[in-house]
Amino acid sequence: MSISYASSLKAAPSRYTSIAIAFHWIIAALIVWGFSLGWIMTDIPGFTPAKLRYFSWHKWIGVTVLVLALIRLLWRATHPAPALPAGMHTWEKLAAHAGHAALYILMLTIPVTGYLYSSAAGIQVVYLGVLPLPTIIGPDTMLKGILKTIHIALNYVLLFAVAGHLLAVIKHELFDKQRLLARMLPGRD
Repeated sequence: MSISYASSLKAAPSRYTSIAIAFHWIIAALIVWGFSLGWIMTDIPGFTPAKLRYFSWHKWIGVTVLVLALIRLLWRATHPAPALPAGMHTWEKLAAHAGHAALYILMLTIPVTGYLYSSAAGIQVVYLGVLPLPTIIGPDTMLKGILKTIHIALNYVLLFAVAGHLLAVIKHELFDKQRLLARMLPGRD
């Protein structure tokens, strides 16, 4: 008995795995929380207990996002995403892939620049208040300013990338009726 080549290919999944969905929404929530804290904490004058607490939480969120994003990348490498609809234009598919790549790059580089910024400021990151993370670079005033600027700029790039992602979801859901959102919603297995 012979099996044809076409039937031996594994069919592309129609939706993301439950693990991928969990990574997506947990990381998204952490990013929103971390960005919000960053916005609030930088407007608090002086070094109040609340400001220091917010900075700690912000750093813990950043480390968590970095670790989860790395695990998510490993998961994605072994569990392919569902194929984009055949009716999508080539430029839309390219934009979707570029947008997702940008989001992954930002999920990795923003926490790294924040971590390096803390190191250059001479402040050790103590994850969850119990696990001191290694200091990669020593205190450096000039590098501190550069890393702070890069960290803030990348966060605004992320804000625009997320806005673009959300606008694309709205376009594909409401106007194109492609129902891509259902592939990323939990509880639909």
